[in-house]
Amino acid sequence: MGYSGRYHAASLAAVFLALAVGILIGVGFGSDIVTGTADDLQQGLENDLEDARAQVDDLQGELEAERTFEAAIYPAVVEDQLRSREIALIGIGGLDQGIAGDVDAAIGPAGAEVTEVAVVRSPPDLEALAQTVGERRAREVERGDPEAVQFAAERAGRALVEGGPRFDSLRGSVLSRYSGSPDGIDGVVVVRDPPEDLDPDEQQASDALQQGLVDGLADASITVGAETTGDDPSSIPFFDDRGIPTVDSVDLLSGRVALVYALTGAASGNFGVKDTADSLLPDLLTPDEQIAPGAGGGRG
Repeated sequence: MGYSGRYHAASLAAVFLALAVGILIGVGFGSDIVTGTADDLQQGLENDLEDARAQVDDLQGELEAERTFEAAIYPAVVEDQLRSREIALIGIGGLDQGIAGDVDAAIGPAGAEVTEVAVVRSPPDLEALAQTVGERRAREVERGDPEAVQFAAERAGRALVEGGPRFDSLRGSVLSRYSGSPDGIDGVVVVRDPPEDLDPDEQQASDALQQGLVDGLADASITVGAETTGDDPSSIPFFDDRGIPTVDSVDLLSGRVALVYALTGAASGNFGVKDTADSLLPDLLTPDEQIAPGAGGGRG
């Protein structure tokens, strides 16, 4: 038994010694392996990064070339589509200078000009709005009756396109900004910047104003609702509910093409890049296929 015990103890000692030696050797080899693997991984990632950067540079160059090409052919695509037409730009609640510039950049090469710019107060000043209608309706407008407010706003929308005796009172009571003239308007671009955090009465008056105004504009002239790709929430459903064609991307060249062709009066639907769009562009028409200026057709 003594011999067996000593043998067993010696065997255990040998095993532990072998383990210790193995661990030391393993640590040394393992460190070399890990270090080598890390170096290889780093080199591989650096190569991948360089390849990705080269691809980005190539794609950026292609994108710039596409933009240059689009900008070069844009005048040819829209040339004479809106020859000598006068366009009104109407903002409801507000009008960002960026989108105003986009609209101007779209229609200029097509031969049109923005000759009227107006910003409609929203929510409306009911007392001031009441001054634009007859006495009976005026009392209803002042009380905020939705039908009366919508009626007054519809008349205001027509006056913005047609001018006439009502326009003078409209300018001082309904508009927060105005320039140009309502005479000879052939088409209207409407943008919305509705206010937020209105109380229920203000919201009701604002809704009635917007509905009546857009209906009046569309009755009087070719009307298109417009916004940029960054507008959120989108106003496209508001216009679509009223049968008014829309463009959701006037900050893109494709959206500008769509706006021009929508303003010819021969296109209906929603155009652009958002989920609400029916297609990127309307059918591209020749000038002979267009609806004549002043023929209406805003609501289909």
